[in-house]
Amino acid sequence: MDKIRIGIVGVGNMGSGHLKRFKNGECPEIELTAVADIDPARLAWAKEQMPELATYDTADELFQSGKVDAALIATPHYFHPEMSRAALLAGLHVLCEKPAGVYTKNVNELNAFAKTQDKTFAIMFNQRMNPLYQKMREIVRGGKYGELKRVNWIITDWFRTQQYYNSGGWRATWSGEGGGVLLNQCPHQLDLWQWICGMPSSVRAVCREGQWHDIEVEDDVMIYAEYANGASGVFITTTGDCPGTNRLEITLQRAKLVCEGGKLLMTELPMNTDEFIRTAENGFSKMEYTTKEVECPGENTQHTGICNAFASHILHGTPLGAMGEEGINGLSISNAAFLSSWTGKTVTLCEGSDPMKEHEDEFLALLQEKIAHSRKKDAPANASVADLSGTY
Repeated sequence: MDKIRIGIVGVGNMGSGHLKRFKNGECPEIELTAVADIDPARLAWAKEQMPELATYDTADELFQSGKVDAALIATPHYFHPEMSRAALLAGLHVLCEKPAGVYTKNVNELNAFAKTQDKTFAIMFNQRMNPLYQKMREIVRGGKYGELKRVNWIITDWFRTQQYYNSGGWRATWSGEGGGVLLNQCPHQLDLWQWICGMPSSVRAVCREGQWHDIEVEDDVMIYAEYANGASGVFITTTGDCPGTNRLEITLQRAKLVCEGGKLLMTELPMNTDEFIRTAENGFSKMEYTTKEVECPGENTQHTGICNAFASHILHGTPLGAMGEEGINGLSISNAAFLSSWTGKTVTLCEGSDPMKEHEDEFLALLQEKIAHSRKKDAPANASVADLSGTY
C-alpha cells in the first residue's frame, strides 16, 4: 500500500477545507475516496468538487463501506468521541478534529478503547506544526534555562460578531456545542500551553457567559493556574475584543520568551534568578541581559503537516504530529476552568492520563444541567441543532 484511502465525516467548514487539501494534492500519500454528511446539500457540493467520491448520509455507512482505510472526523464537538470510537471499531485509522470532545469522561473512555486497537489514532492539533511553538517547546523542555516560573497567554484576537453566533442552530449553545471560546476557538492554545509548559496542578477561573454577545456560553475567560514546582500561569481569552492581542510570554529561571506577531524573542540572563535573589548584595541590583530574535527554521505546515504525518505514520512508522490520546490534556484545562467558574472553587488536576479524574463526574452533572436549560434558537434554513456538517 502506497497511499491511505481516507473518508471525511462532516463536510462543513473544516471538512470542506480538508477535501480541498486532498483534491489539490497537498497530501501525496492520502487519497480521498468517500465523504459522509447528513446534509444532502453538502454531499452534492462534495460530488461537484470530486465526482469520483463515494457519498454517504451516515458515518456508519462510510465506516462499513470498504472504500476507506482511515476516517477524518470533522463533525461538531459532541460527536468526536462517538465517531472516533465507531471508526476504530470498524477497523479504521482515525484522525479527529479538535477538540477531542466536550467532556473528559467520554474522551478518557475513548482513549482507553483506542489503546486496545491496533490502529492509529491522531488528533488535528495543527498548531504544533508551527516552528515558533516547536522552538519554544524545545527551549522550555530542554532545561538549559532552568525551570518554568511563569506563563502568560493573552489570546484575545478571536473577535466574532453576533451574526457569527446566529449562523448555526447548534452554535454557542450548551446542547449543541458544549461551550464557547474555550471549546471552539482555544483548543489549540490550551493544547500548546500544556505541550510547551506541561500540565498545571490546579486551575481557578472566571468564565463569563454572554458577556459581549447574546449567547448562553462563555465569550470572556480568565484562567489562573499553578504548577507543582510553584510556577504560575494566566490564560486570558475572549471573542469580544477588537483588534485583540496574541502574546505568549514564558519566564524561566534564566530566560524569558515572548512570542508575538510571528516572532520569537528571547531574553537570556547570566545566572539563575533564584540564585541572584539570594546572593545579590544590593537590594536594587539587577542582572544585565541580552535580548535577541530566535531563529525558528522550518515550514509552518499546519493541517497539511498533521495529515501527512498521519499517513506517514501508518505507512512508514514515522512519528505523529499529535497522538489522539493527547487531546484530553487541553480539554482537562477547559473542563477545570468551567468547573471552577461554576462552583467558585480551585480545581486540582491529577498527574497521568486522566487529569480530571477526581472531578469528571461532578463536571458532567453540571454540564448536563446546562444542557437541560439550553435555549432553543432558530437555525438558518441550511442548518439545524443536530447539524453534523462541522461548520465551526
